[in-house]
Amino acid sequence: LTIVCGLAAVAGSAWLIAAPGSLPAILLLIAAALGFAVTMVLPIGGADAPVVISLLNAATGIAVALAGFVLDEPVLIIGGGLVGASGSILTKLMADAMNRSIPAIMLGGFGPGDAQPAASAAGARVRTVTVDDVAIQLAYADRVVIVPGYGLAAAQAQHELAALASQLDQHGVQVGYAIHPVAGRMPGHMDVLLAEANVPYPQLLNLEQANQALPRADVALVVGANDVTNPAARRPGNPVSGMPILDVDRAQQVVVIKRSLGHGYAGIDNELYSNPRTGMLFSDAKQALTDLLAALRAYLPAA
Repeated sequence: LTIVCGLAAVAGSAWLIAAPGSLPAILLLIAAALGFAVTMVLPIGGADAPVVISLLNAATGIAVALAGFVLDEPVLIIGGGLVGASGSILTKLMADAMNRSIPAIMLGGFGPGDAQPAASAAGARVRTVTVDDVAIQLAYADRVVIVPGYGLAAAQAQHELAALASQLDQHGVQVGYAIHPVAGRMPGHMDVLLAEANVPYPQLLNLEQANQALPRADVALVVGANDVTNPAARRPGNPVSGMPILDVDRAQQVVVIKRSLGHGYAGIDNELYSNPRTGMLFSDAKQALTDLLAALRAYLPAA
């Protein structure tokens, strides 16, 4: 369908050049362009969406610049050129962060994504923990690294997370946020969410800084992050092989807040969940963080 729509768009363009102002040619071109847009992005995996959004933003800028040439409007040319260039640079940076090429992303060859059943994950051997268990771990920790992910963004729980981190900080716990380049819904989304919750900027750690801090962390608190924490990426032969990840499994203790053991975009189990040092707190992110804050306040005076 993508090829057919692409050929139809080329045919419509040629027809329009040969017969300027032809309404059927314009309608064919519009229909083919809309169909091509849908079929082109339809097979792309969920975590690749930020890269595609950047690419489409760049394409928008290029289209505006081309319209500027047609209309002889320097403002459109300059503005479109800036948007196209910045979007192209961001697209390349995001693709590099996923350790994948842009053609591979656009061809949608990463796998079936979230649509794949997660039945095998349900049988994984995991250790479940309660809110009180996690509150005690956090209260007696010296260093805590928080790993926010898509689940946090979906639950809009950034304010609850910031309140929990602030409580730990007041108690003398060293807190940091490990930010993966593709965390959230769009490029830079997680930074915006945490800034909205007034998280201190020095606490934000990029991928390299976070991986240096995680082995020294007493507790790594993962809130809704999945494939970007999967140790399987260090081995060849699986869908996430070679993808830069956060080394969460190297922390002393790991707590994962997640609704279920469902797969991420790669369609494979996360080996972090069955790690003996990992405790799974199954809950909505916002509710879990609210409960954790209440429990933490109860334990801190005795700490």
